[in-house]
Amino acid sequence: MNWLEKRWYSSTTSMLLVPLEWLFRLLVALRRFAYRLGLLPSYAVPVPVIVVGNISVGGTGKTPLVVWLVRLLQKAGYQPGIVSRGYGGKAERWPQQVRPDSDPVMVGDEPVMLAQRCNCPIIASPDRVAAARALLSHTNCDLIITDDGLQHYRLKRDVEIVVIDGERRFGNGHCLPAGPLREPQSRLDEVNFVVANGLAGRGEFAMSLEATGLRSLENDGLASAFEEFSGQQVHALAGIGNPQRFFQLLRSRGLDVIEHSFPDHHDYQSQDLDFADNLPILMTEKDAVKCRRFANHNMWYVPVTAHLPEPMVLRLLQILKKLTN
Repeated sequence: MNWLEKRWYSSTTSMLLVPLEWLFRLLVALRRFAYRLGLLPSYAVPVPVIVVGNISVGGTGKTPLVVWLVRLLQKAGYQPGIVSRGYGGKAERWPQQVRPDSDPVMVGDEPVMLAQRCNCPIIASPDRVAAARALLSHTNCDLIITDDGLQHYRLKRDVEIVVIDGERRFGNGHCLPAGPLREPQSRLDEVNFVVANGLAGRGEFAMSLEATGLRSLENDGLASAFEEFSGQQVHALAGIGNPQRFFQLLRSRGLDVIEHSFPDHHDYQSQDLDFADNLPILMTEKDAVKCRRFANHNMWYVPVTAHLPEPMVLRLLQILKKLTN
């Protein structure tokens, strides 16, 4: 966490940044107003669109929620597909179809992770409208989930789900660059669901992430229990929005953690994992996507499964039933 992020998640902010924050707020408001008036065009697709996003910078747990959504909707009889920005992807042409064996360097780490967890079509593109159209033209999807598309107003949406970090919440409450918010907190009044990764507040749905064990990077069919590493010293690396959440999870399972924090979406190289010892190396599932190409027997990742309350399930399915009837 750099000095600016430390200020974001403290009780204070730099007064020098407040004028820039008000300029940012004005631009955000003008942009939304332009979309509402039709001055900036937005496009609808012929199936319901569920947007999963956040109003703050950094990871909050959107990807596990998307996996949960796909499984829920498939069980309910829908055929969902996913569109993703493909953040960090270096492909020269978009949209890109994403498969479990796609190169994360080309299409981004999160789409590949979703492809490995979800049995559904996935299209990545910085242009969500183009991605949605490509998805519908090549598949029989009857519902689209957009991963991290809350501020992408070019694509019209029917349901908005915002995920927040239940620990860090909204930081100091300021918008960029004085704080971590992409939009003011009042934006939450307009969405269908607010999901808190961790402790939920009033009107929010609590999401818990369950980690039941570890899997080998070298051989995904090889699993291990946390108990086998209990009391051991391990290297733990995390290139996610809130690395401390991962480190705390490992410590709660009795592991002696040596922390290695990397920027979100870090492009790992083999030397990043060269620790000159033979200690086990543990990482998040998103990091594993990019480290598999130089995996060895000593590297493990921790998959997590999201759990959400039944009232949210019932409410979401009720909304979708009205949209599709």
